[in-house]
Amino acid sequence: MLQLPSAGQQAFEVSVYNKDVRSLVKENQSHLFFDDHWADIHVHDVVARDESHARQLMAERYPPDDGFVIEAISVAMI
Repeated sequence: MLQLPSAGQQAFEVSVYNKDVRSLVKENQSHLFFDDHWADIHVHDVVARDESHARQLMAERYPPDDGFVIEAISVAMI
């Protein structure tokens, strides 16, 4: 984790993958922009006020319109 939570914040672990890449990889094809590894879940640490804020931050970085899916969010143990 690059940043420790400050007052009023928590650390979250967010699991994300790309549904478009996953679908293409199952058909032995590749996405035009995203690497095949996005078919697998990636776990990212996020510092946010609450779960909703963590989801918002991740959606800004990994937009659902680009095929990204947040599979799970949990409070991280620091």
